[in-house]
Amino acid sequence: MNITVGASGPPNAAGAEFESYPNAALAVGGADPDDKRIVFDGVNKHFGDLHVLKDINLTVRGGEVVAVIGPSGSGKSTLCRTVNGLERIDSGTIRIDGNLIPLEGADLAKLRMKVGMVFQQFNLFPNKTALENVTFALVKVRGLTKQEARDRAMRLLERVGVERNCNQLPASLSGGQQQRVAIARALAMEPSLMLFDEATSALDPEIVRGVLGIMRDLAENGMTMLVVTHEMGFARATADRIVFMDNGQILEDAPPEQFFEAPRCARAQKFLADVLGR
Repeated sequence: MNITVGASGPPNAAGAEFESYPNAALAVGGADPDDKRIVFDGVNKHFGDLHVLKDINLTVRGGEVVAVIGPSGSGKSTLCRTVNGLERIDSGTIRIDGNLIPLEGADLAKLRMKVGMVFQQFNLFPNKTALENVTFALVKVRGLTKQEARDRAMRLLERVGVERNCNQLPASLSGGQQQRVAIARALAMEPSLMLFDEATSALDPEIVRGVLGIMRDLAENGMTMLVVTHEMGFARATADRIVFMDNGQILEDAPPEQFFEAPRCARAQKFLADVLGR
């Protein structure tokens, strides 16, 4: 199943097609309740005396888009970073496809090949072109030939609308272009799960729409996604569920319409009043 980027997509990618993913058939009918892609069970995390994740219990199913929102310092990014081992938890368990997250070594490297992550600050190699940023892991980790890696990378750069910038270094790209390259790099590894940690918060408002359009198309095509975001419109329109965090805890976990129209807890009500001007 291929889809075409429409008016909501990035201006440079109009007419581009995104590949379908293994769970794409679930995109219309919702997530598969038996496909537990990520399971947090009693997860705790401390930074010194600061308790940043408190007894987190959360399941993300295959084909599901879960948006994690909340005030700054609530533990959202830490939650996201524990999924691919960038932050180690102190207690509890996290399972991906039924397997515990490995702590180090080759098993952790294998996990990161199936869990793509897009960061707030792009994290591109500054001395490599856009094309080289995408091909590097394909050659070094996946073992593709340089030509195979280049062909795959160019297809992805075209899909996110920056194929014309393939030979430019990150410093000569706009923030939006750099983030599109970062998304292409993550997708190049053919992940079964994508993590987005405030992927648009470092971008100028006028170019946020294009990056959100790419994320929306991935969601519509069945990619399982855990998205930490402050973009309330995107969360409401695209997510299957909203997870609201504050002070290291999950206070609400609800469908978008329920959360935005009738949040249950007072803290979520205040948060929405502040950010939406209610």
